[in-house]
Amino acid sequence: MTKCDYLNRRRFFGTLTAGASIAMHHNWQRYSQAEDALPSSIDSKERIAALTTRLNPKINASRQAALELLKPTPAQLERGLRLHAESIVFDSYGFSPRAAVDGESLARMIQDGASEIELDDAREDMMMTRVVADAVQQQEYRDAWRASGVTCVFQNAGQEGQDPMRLIKRLARFTYVTDMMRGFVAKASTPQDVVSAKKEGRHCLYMTGNGVPLTQQWVSVPDELRYMRIFFQLGIRMMHLTYQRRNMIGDGCGEKTDAGLSDFGEAAVREMNRVGVIPDCAHSGWKTSLEAARVSTRPVVASHSVCGAIHPHIRSKPDEVIRAIADSGGYIGICCIPRFLRGKGDITSLLDHVDHVIRKFGSDHVAIGTDVAYQSQDSGRERAKVPRRGKTRTEFRSLWPADDYQTTKQATESMAWTNWPLFTVGLVQRGHGDDVIRKVIGGNVMRVARETIGQA
Repeated sequence: MTKCDYLNRRRFFGTLTAGASIAMHHNWQRYSQAEDALPSSIDSKERIAALTTRLNPKINASRQAALELLKPTPAQLERGLRLHAESIVFDSYGFSPRAAVDGESLARMIQDGASEIELDDAREDMMMTRVVADAVQQQEYRDAWRASGVTCVFQNAGQEGQDPMRLIKRLARFTYVTDMMRGFVAKASTPQDVVSAKKEGRHCLYMTGNGVPLTQQWVSVPDELRYMRIFFQLGIRMMHLTYQRRNMIGDGCGEKTDAGLSDFGEAAVREMNRVGVIPDCAHSGWKTSLEAARVSTRPVVASHSVCGAIHPHIRSKPDEVIRAIADSGGYIGICCIPRFLRGKGDITSLLDHVDHVIRKFGSDHVAIGTDVAYQSQDSGRERAKVPRRGKTRTEFRSLWPADDYQTTKQATESMAWTNWPLFTVGLVQRGHGDDVIRKVIGGNVMRVARETIGQA
């Protein structure tokens, strides 16, 4: 590293000392809400400063890991940060920052004999909603959003499956957070809400459910699909056709066979088109994905996936499928999971997959759907308070084929959710123009959202 690079990095991260880090961690609650919401009049320099200052030790370490791999020049760094700060940044599938659980409360629940279902629900609720009432967790939540520079996340707001009661839980939790913190993060119902959030210096969640809500009574096709409109009215704007396993719509990516989209699945896709819900085949089998893209009259997406031409993992999409998705008007969102990306499995691998789609299918058909979340710095300490339980069986939805790929800490840290600004810097380094980069980091998601919901 040259002296110039070193000084540039010092300027990028500020001069946060160890003592200041500790003080900041214990005094985040002192920052007011007014400081966190950037007004519409804010200029580019201030927006860039929001990406690079007041970084806590965890965010800072992730930035260092990515910079060691990218090694941007000062000019590349400046251009990337400016572009990121000025653009609508839309994560095509991911998670808003997560709070730490309350370890003592979980420990008491175990002592009282709570079931695994109760404990799982409590953990999820704490990670998703503690940011409302806990001042320290809320400030870390705000700081992670600000450091990411993300305008909107297509938020995973539905537990994997088809049962409406199961699907509604996460949606309720994120609706609660956005109701209680709407001055900072709001629920977006239309793409225009995302535009407004950017102008006003706020953030927002565009909700996706990890399944199509089905009554499972099988009286008739219309009866079976009637909850789709209800969930749309509740704010869901994208739905997984399948998860890992087979369902009545089609085969998931984890099945050893890939029978494709069922007759009922075709009806489900048509109803999604009618209602205004984006069909998401990220977890679907290759044939199911291909047929969904060909049946749909509106864009189909693989919101968080990778390119099978680089590595044919079950969660990847081969070029034939990506072509069908592109022909539907949709996109493939490249995720930040090392074992899916393969190769080094780091930020440079992420950029390799983005480049592959741009070269073969054009810049209109790729996005970044991180599929990762920022976890509170307190998470480890709080989890340590929870007594260990006995061995449990693997959940049905999580049955994966054997995979001996070894993920490194640097790879994972380089693709931390708060490193979103460096994804943009990396695209600058790859030689892409500003218009192309704007499409990749948010423009393509906005276009598909508009075309699906019918908003001009």
